[in-house]
Amino acid sequence: MVVEKNAPLQPWNTFGIVARAQTFVRVRSVADLHAVLADPELAPAPKWVLGGGSNIILTGDVKPVVLKMEIKGLRLVQETDRAWIVEAGAGEVWHDAVAWTLAQGFPGLENLALIPGTVGASPVQNIGAYGVELQDRFQSLDAIDLATGQSFSLDAAQCGFGYRDSVFKHAPSESTDGSSMPRGMGLAGRAVITHVRFRLPKPWKPVLGYLDLERRRIEAGVDQPTAQQIFDWVCDIRRAKLPDPAVLGNAGSFFKNPTVTPEQCTDIIARDPKIVHYPMPDGSIKLAAGWLIDACGWKGKSVGKAGVYEKQALVLVNRGHGQDSVTGGEVMTLAKAIQTSVYERFGIRLEPEPVVW
Repeated sequence: MVVEKNAPLQPWNTFGIVARAQTFVRVRSVADLHAVLADPELAPAPKWVLGGGSNIILTGDVKPVVLKMEIKGLRLVQETDRAWIVEAGAGEVWHDAVAWTLAQGFPGLENLALIPGTVGASPVQNIGAYGVELQDRFQSLDAIDLATGQSFSLDAAQCGFGYRDSVFKHAPSESTDGSSMPRGMGLAGRAVITHVRFRLPKPWKPVLGYLDLERRRIEAGVDQPTAQQIFDWVCDIRRAKLPDPAVLGNAGSFFKNPTVTPEQCTDIIARDPKIVHYPMPDGSIKLAAGWLIDACGWKGKSVGKAGVYEKQALVLVNRGHGQDSVTGGEVMTLAKAIQTSVYERFGIRLEPEPVVW
């Protein structure tokens, strides 16, 4: 394992916030994790797992030991008449893993193209886009218990997936909040994911439920697009809407799309007929958080060096540069101001997606 002291974290968070880690460990194998847990100095210290840094807001230096996940590897572990089972190391870049599956002839993840972050973070957040969520393509994962050093595996049911939610986002003593997760099953801060396996169904079927994709299909004059075409369309759509973190620091979609009852939606539509909304399988209605923020006049506005992206109000961006970067405090001040505006106008509480540290 490689251990660094007082390591800069600005290169390792896509918002580009300046911060440092007291202890920074590069984890490139399961053996490295076991070495950390056997080290007399590192073993008893609190730990913080870092993937691609695309879903975090740093509000100060990080005192826990930072485990920077860099475990690589992509392979087909099984093929049946009904599915391909593909395994990826937790440190693989998510988009690169998606591109690899398509190049190998294993479609199914194309709707999730260009989502930032690493493979290991994908089940934590239950990432999703354009009609597909990770849980729809998930087989199982391997992890290590940071308290005991024991390895274990979880299937989809044991991961407690919900909307941008999983067992990895809940503390061990946390009670259920309406999901299927029982008391005591939370793994936040206790486990680190090392490998993830995906189940890519046969026969492959395109998922085209979102309007943006349907528009692309019509424009291309294609009745049955290929997985590669959908991959390319998703990449084009995301690049048009979302800034490249390498150019303009950001953490992607900053707020979750809220869900309301049909009655609540009807009430909002009566006041704001143009509100963007989508019916969900469980009967609830998902509202577009970006539309709500834009309706409150925030698009393009700034608080200090934290700004709302001009092309997509759901994205907060870093208007600073280098050491004169935005602070986590500025980002959260802007976020809270947006939450207040949306609640005062629509009676809806927006919930941030990134983890605030």
